[in-house]
Amino acid sequence: MTLDRHAPVERMAPIQMLVVIFPGNRLRGEILPALDRLKHDGIVRVIDMLVVRKDIDGRTLVASASDLEWEEATALGAYLGSLAGFAAGGEEGMYRGSIAGAAELADGHVFDADDIFRVTQTLDEDTTVALILIQHTWATEFLDAIAAADGLELLNTWVRPEAVLSVEAPTGRSPEY
Repeated sequence: MTLDRHAPVERMAPIQMLVVIFPGNRLRGEILPALDRLKHDGIVRVIDMLVVRKDIDGRTLVASASDLEWEEATALGAYLGSLAGFAAGGEEGMYRGSIAGAAELADGHVFDADDIFRVTQTLDEDTTVALILIQHTWATEFLDAIAAADGLELLNTWVRPEAVLSVEAPTGRSPEY
């Protein structure tokens, strides 16, 4: 599967915010190769990633990454900014929001210095945390097919596997087995 880096930002695949924490800093190098395989296969793309590691003495290491090119980052910023601006101030707010959003993401990152400061201040010693905005590129074709059939998304939520059996039936009663 190949990614169309020139597709309109309005056709963007869903974006998930994933935050994971690793108490004890016992990472062994298995996570980034798994993420790289998903990216290589066109399943996901990293919009932004911030990793903060605090060692046992309280010293921090900060790393960030993004799969977005500059043009993509500013287009995404303009798009998100225009949505926020429209919500806040109508059509005029949309234009201002678009400009502000493009400027905000011009460095290619959603997570900024304030986010880094907050994470480093709240992170326990001997702990690593990763904040990742993951774009689920696999879903684009599927969502396009739904839209082409005039379908509307009513609910979009993640359900952990262990919670599936505890989800209540639409009647409000537990399912009978």
